[in-house]
Order: sequence, then structure tokens, then C-alpha cells
Amino acid sequence: MRHQSSPRSRRLVAALAAGATVAGLTATAAAAPATAAPPDENGTCKTFDDPQFNGWTTHAELKRDLTQLERTSGGRVQVDVAGHTQQGRELYTARVGTGDRVLMVQSAIHGNERTGTEALLGILKKLGSGSDPATRRALENVTLVAMPMVNPDGGELNRRANVVAWDDVVTQYPQLDGAPRAWYHSLTGDGIDQPGFDLNRDFNADLDYVPQPQDLPGDPKDAGFYLSAESRTIRDVYVGLAEEFGEVDAVVDLHHMGPCDELTGGPQDGKHISVSLDYPPLGVDDGAAYLEDWPLLDQDSSRRYALAVANGIQEQYGTQSPLAAVGRYFHPDEREYAGQGRSAFALNGSATVLFEVRGQQDDLGQKLHGMLVQTVRTGVESLIDAMATGEVDTLDGDAFFELPDYGWEDAD
Repeated sequence: MRHQSSPRSRRLVAALAAGATVAGLTATAAAAPATAAPPDENGTCKTFDDPQFNGWTTHAELKRDLTQLERTSGGRVQVDVAGHTQQGRELYTARVGTGDRVLMVQSAIHGNERTGTEALLGILKKLGSGSDPATRRALENVTLVAMPMVNPDGGELNRRANVVAWDDVVTQYPQLDGAPRAWYHSLTGDGIDQPGFDLNRDFNADLDYVPQPQDLPGDPKDAGFYLSAESRTIRDVYVGLAEEFGEVDAVVDLHHMGPCDELTGGPQDGKHISVSLDYPPLGVDDGAAYLEDWPLLDQDSSRRYALAVANGIQEQYGTQSPLAAVGRYFHPDEREYAGQGRSAFALNGSATVLFEVRGQQDDLGQKLHGMLVQTVRTGVESLIDAMATGEVDTLDGDAFFELPDYGWEDAD
């Protein structure tokens, strides 16, 4: 049986959810009730051929919103520029809380995956202004460091990749002159004739790694090379927190997946999944091949943190709400991506959790905007509370496997 969160957990989630209005949400999305039926309740899954990107926070709006949050919180929320993209856009961190347990959350590393940005703005607003006992407990026990938009260059184009020419990489690293391009660098992306990286492959567990020509082009299963300013900035934020606190307890990576996947098993069998969760994809036997070089890897810890997310979402909305259609992300035993940030940071001892939210803005338009933002927000808030109370340390990581999948375990 899946472990249940404590009454204190439910009280905090409820308290945080009470301030759910996120800056930038449309009135329709913000007012959507938690138990509303999904727009495709007849079982179909309608998508848009023409991308629609209205209603999502832009980079300029993010700067405005973070500046306002810092001011209205009286300094409780601390906003900094951690770095810049290749095109010069700021990469922001927003820090709130003074606890010894550290949670780092990044969003929009793929530029067209944006619910996490909206969810983090709502969380920061509540934690920055709330004064109820549950919020105070979270602030006293957890330090949250949010990076709400880590690929704004790609975001401005509504595409997955960032925007970096290979010649610019060689200028940054002259030793790569004549080396083949990294396998995750493309000359075009999402129909846009500009080069760039899939940033979620540009990480390395060696946090001091310097790109070497003999390592290129690399392989999808292996580590990345920190070739982009965005991935280097994320790494530097992580390293700074590890130096300050001794360790980073957990890293959450907020993403999107396909729009029409259906749960297999569980209380919402056959319904469209709202969010799937995952622990690091490091190959067979829970990444056993990495343990000699990276003994801090703890896959069970990552599963406990993911389970805390699932428990909190389901307890907040009930098992039949579309907001609580939670499952496990695609993870056959042999799946291996050491170049993802969640893998690199897990190899350094952090629990890491992947959120994959249903669809993207150009898949589903505005109809699911508010519902999916709220699901992500509740999941992150549930994890904050489980860390604040210590409940995340008591869960059974194996119970994560009781969450339903969406058909992949039975696929040939």
C-alpha cells in the first residue's frame, strides 16, 4: 500500500493551494476548479496544429514578476542573476527559506515546456508573503532555490532547444576546433532554422569537467560536456549550494511529455495522465555500473522524493480528480541518460525528481493551462512539506513502483 502523508502535510498543501493564483494566468485558467472535468472528457485528445503561445510568462514578464515578488516579500524572496544565455538573457534564481534542507527546482530547460515557470511563481508568491504556521514551518526547515526559466532563448521561439551556433562553442573552447559537433547539437529545431542544443543532455557528473575534443561527439547514454551557458549556470548554482550547505538534498526538473497518454491501472485506469514522475535513468540494476566512481548515488532516495510528490497530489485532490492522474514516467530497466541534469546531480548524492506534465502549449492550447499548472504547483509544495516535516525520509521507495504507468511496461 502506498504510504500516506501526515495531517501536517495535508494542512500545508491546503494552505499553499489557497494562494494558487499565479501571476500571468488568464482569469479562466486561474478560476478552474480542482475537480473540473478535463476538456476532453469524451475520451478524445484534441491538439492544435498551429502553435498557440498566449498566456504564458515571457522572459520580460518573468523579470517584472520576480522583481515585484522580491519587493513585496520584504526581501524574504531573494532574486539574483546567476548567469546569461548566449543571446544575453538573464538566468534568474529566486531563493526563499532559511532551512538546512535544500531543494533546487529548475523549469523550462526545454523552451516550450512552461507550466513549471507559472507554478514556481505561485509558490514563490505564497512563501514570500504567507504567515500561517505551515508556511513558517516550511521556511524554517527548507531552503528553496528556484530557477523558473533556464532556457529563455528557446522559450522566445517556443521551441525545445536553445540558440547556439557551433562556431560560438568553438570560440568559447578553442580546443574543440576540428572536433565533431556534440550529438545533441542540431542545426535546426522545431521547424526553426537556427542551431542549438538539447540542454537536457549537456550535463556531466564531473562538475569540474572541461570539454575535450576526444570526447566528442559523445553518445546518448553518456555524459554531456557543459557546452552551453545555461547548463553551466545550472551546474554553478548547484555547486554553490553544495558548498554552502554541504549537500543539496534534492533537485526537481520540470518538463512536459506527450498530450494523449493514458494511465494503465490504478484508480484512473484509461484516463489521460496529468503528470508522470521519475527517478534518474542510469541503466540496469539501479545504475550499479556507476557506484564505484559515484558512491553517493541513492536511487531509493529519489524514488522516496517522487513518491512524496505523488502522495501529496492525490491527497489534495482525491484519486478521481484529473489533477491527480499521476503515474510513472517511461523507465525500462535499461534506460540510460547520464547526460541529463537529474542524473548528474544524483550521481553527486542528491535525490532528483522528474516531472513530465501532459502536453505542451502548442499541443493543447489554453484549455488545460490552469489545471496542469496547479498539479505541478501542488506536487512541488507537497515535496517541500515532506522535506520540512522529515516525512520524505520515512517513505518506502519501493512503493513508487505501485504508481501506474501509461502502457509502456506491457509494450513489446
